[in-house]
Amino acid sequence: MTTRITVIGMGYVGIPCAALLADVDGFKVTGLQRRSKRSGWKIEHLNSGKSPFEGDEPGLDELVAKVVAKGTFNVTDDIEVLSDSDIILIDVQTPTDENHVPQYHSLKEVSEQIGKRLRKGTLVVVESTVAPGTTQNIVQKIIEEHSGMKSGEDFDLAFAYERVMPGKLIRNIVHLPRIVGGMTPKSAERAVEMYSKIVKANVHKTDILTAEISKTIENAYRDVNIAFANEMALVCESLGVNIYDIIEFVNELPSRMMHIPGAGVGGHCLPKDTWLLRHGLNKYGSQKIEPRFIELAREINNHMPIHMTLLIEDALEKKGVKIQDATVTILGIAYLENADDTRNTPAAALIQKLEEKGAKVILHDPYVQDWDLGPHEIERDLDIATKDSDCIALVTRHRDYNDLDFGKLGEIMRTRTLVDGRNVFDEENVISHDFEYRAIGKVGLSR
Repeated sequence: MTTRITVIGMGYVGIPCAALLADVDGFKVTGLQRRSKRSGWKIEHLNSGKSPFEGDEPGLDELVAKVVAKGTFNVTDDIEVLSDSDIILIDVQTPTDENHVPQYHSLKEVSEQIGKRLRKGTLVVVESTVAPGTTQNIVQKIIEEHSGMKSGEDFDLAFAYERVMPGKLIRNIVHLPRIVGGMTPKSAERAVEMYSKIVKANVHKTDILTAEISKTIENAYRDVNIAFANEMALVCESLGVNIYDIIEFVNELPSRMMHIPGAGVGGHCLPKDTWLLRHGLNKYGSQKIEPRFIELAREINNHMPIHMTLLIEDALEKKGVKIQDATVTILGIAYLENADDTRNTPAAALIQKLEEKGAKVILHDPYVQDWDLGPHEIERDLDIATKDSDCIALVTRHRDYNDLDFGKLGEIMRTRTLVDGRNVFDEENVISHDFEYRAIGKVGLSR
């Protein structure tokens, strides 16, 4: 007997999960993807057996090709496929707006679509990260309203968050523990049974609210630790010492694990999950609590692209160039090294600040094909991107930048300045080529 699974949303979560499930005997998986100008091409691309992601994704290209060839995976934009599904996974984006309020347009839309087509006995699993309380108070209510069915009686509902990141999509799904929360014990058991077929680590069973909170706290924890490293980097810059020496000393203790500072925090999760946690607390919590610690972490991490701007301006001034007269080349638009994911990239804030100060900005990234940020185009040729530039600002640690020829760059550029946002370059090597050098946590503003 074949189990028919529909995965809604062909993104960084939906595609690897769908491909893994499609490789399980007895499963037939359909990806449901909206056809739009930006993402409609994925349908044909995936149906031809190709992954749409640039950068390194070990195992994914081969797996997609395999399950398409087997006939156990295909992608469509026809929502009627929901009416013939035994299991439905929801993998749509849940962004926050400028006031940090979650925008559940897609989540609500697909919940309504599911409700209108739901078969009795179907298991629905929310994999999208949401504010605590969302699965029960939004998804469940919408599905029940439009289906006339009752969760726990006529259909099963669960929440099972992902732990994926670009470059490790397959690895993280297969080898990291999975937390599965069910609206009822039976719902959780059904979801655990499915995930156990693709997850080799522990699959933990709990309730939905615990699983939702676990996801948001997990990412808030990482965000706070990065913020501490970023703030200490600013402290070390001010005092004239190298934060990376300090981190090495601190982490010699087995009980310490200090994170690495950088030009900013990006990705779909970290910049918003803190706010999802706060939103769920404010909306459904029994007490009025202001989570100041995690909000401060967001403030510190959001400041890092601004600090990069200050370092750029300071380095240019040392070379006698005003920032309003400068051309700045940004290396790395993706938020993560060796990947093409630009969601919430800190490069966006850096570009905005530089242009507010009057600088001309050139973008370079070896992996990002397209990015919807105003009139900016991404140059793939480094020589063209740095020609007549006054400053190189590294935001993303792509491997392509590890061995830059500073002698050659010095000849191509108009002004030799460099700001290192990820501790990629050897300071002595850069300076030996007559570059004015600044770096997060190493070389501070001129004193």
